[in-house]
Amino acid sequence: MNEGRLFGLGVGPGDPELITLKALRYLRAAPVVAYYVGKDKRGNALTSARPHLRPDQILLPLVYPVTGKKPAPPYDYEGAMRAFYDEAAEQVAGHLEAGRDVAALCEGDPFFYGSFMYLHDRLADRFATEVVPGVCSVVASASVLRTPLVYRDQRLQVLAGTLPEERLTELLSGVEAAAIMKLGSNFEKVRRVIVKLGLQARALYVERATMDGERIRPLAEIAPESVPYFSMILIPGERWRG
Repeated sequence: MNEGRLFGLGVGPGDPELITLKALRYLRAAPVVAYYVGKDKRGNALTSARPHLRPDQILLPLVYPVTGKKPAPPYDYEGAMRAFYDEAAEQVAGHLEAGRDVAALCEGDPFFYGSFMYLHDRLADRFATEVVPGVCSVVASASVLRTPLVYRDQRLQVLAGTLPEERLTELLSGVEAAAIMKLGSNFEKVRRVIVKLGLQARALYVERATMDGERIRPLAEIAPESVPYFSMILIPGERWRG
């Protein structure tokens, strides 16, 4: 029996219409569709892809052991996540070994902070693998905010809000343009840095860009406890008046 092929499909930032034609072709052809999901949740990747699925496809949920804020020590978060990704890879491998192609869904782009990379690291040397890029949340957010992100030779920094405050301050000092991801419980720290550096007039905030519940809000009016994981702050480059 021939082994199945693994397809890492970027399904975009949320809007089901933002999937590429190539990803859609592979998605509809695959007998098995794998996707990461939190316990008792549907998952954003599956939600984006669901309008395109066939009723006879096998759905393979890969359920995270923990989502949201990391549990405090002595919980071994890194160890738990490594074990989870190992087990998820073996679940997918079972279908591949049985000769079934697997379409693994990934929000945004598979290799841009994408969850698919953990399957790729474990399986790409064992099975034929193809990755299809997707629209990532950074460019989707710029479109929703109706703002050009970088002009000409400006430098764009993509930062994780999980970084320590001192490191964020260092990296955003004198910044030309930036996208700050992974806000959630890190929002107030990031806002503090932005205000301290005098960047608040340039900073734009959007949550759930292209998804249901999308909202654009002024930075100063946001209650930190209300900020979802799928939110972003953009600091666009200065407009070039050519």
